[in-house]
Amino acid sequence: MIWEGNTTGLIVECRIGTEGGWNTGWDRWVGTAELSAPPDPEELARRAVARMQLQPIQMGTFPPLEQRSPAALGYVGWNVWMWVDGATASNWGPITRSVSERGFSVSATARVDKVEWDMGDGTIIECQIGTPWQSIWTHNEASPDCGHLYAKDGEYSVTATSHWVIDWAGIGESGILTMDLDSTGTMRIAEVQVVNVNEP
Repeated sequence: MIWEGNTTGLIVECRIGTEGGWNTGWDRWVGTAELSAPPDPEELARRAVARMQLQPIQMGTFPPLEQRSPAALGYVGWNVWMWVDGATASNWGPITRSVSERGFSVSATARVDKVEWDMGDGTIIECQIGTPWQSIWTHNEASPDCGHLYAKDGEYSVTATSHWVIDWAGIGESGILTMDLDSTGTMRIAEVQVVNVNEP
């Protein structure tokens, strides 16, 4: 028996298609709790985040990374600048998406809280969006908010980790989700050789 002694709920008819002109299906009992329980709001929030298609930042640096300019070089003791190149809603935020299910809705808003730059020499620098370098600066000016100095020459693997914070609310609840996304590149640093010439 479908009811099996249950006195509340519904009998629903389930069908999965046709076969030889006949519908294939069955009946099942659905309890009252299953009918009335709302969806998990955090699960809906995660689905909303998936719809955002969040991206890692585009790494802006001076000197440029090898991937952008293979011939580019920085120098020991010279200022390196770092910034978010071309910030958009999908790689910096804020961006908002909502998901609904059975009349219940959850909304989530994501934004980057900070960017951590691992410079490949053991130094990690915490920044916000940063300031782009401009060609008018030709006297080894330091970045006002996101810069670095290398003490040795070499090739350094640089990683920029954007730390996303996602606030969500809905179905009488709220919470915070986090996500980290990485961008990587290589910076080449050379030693400046100074040659003293004795004039006759």
